[in-house]
Amino acid sequence: MHIEIKPEHEKFIQEKIATGRFLSADDVINEAFKLLEEQERRLEELRNKIAVGTEQIQQGRVTDGEIVFARLQEKIGKIAEESGE
Repeated sequence: MHIEIKPEHEKFIQEKIATGRFLSADDVINEAFKLLEEQERRLEELRNKIAVGTEQIQQGRVTDGEIVFARLQEKIGKIAEESGE
């Protein structure tokens, strides 16, 4: 496989190698793919959660927003109390 890299990307790769965090261009590119795969996984999870939420809304299984925020504020208050704030 032959891949052409834009000059600005090549510069970026060289800068990352110069920091000492990466030993080679392969290391930088492998990390980039790892991050891309993680991003894709998270997007898929989010899409699934949105689909579940949409289905729940269509079925009428919803909670009033004010109730949700009141519950969140209550939880935040308990956490603050436990942490001594």
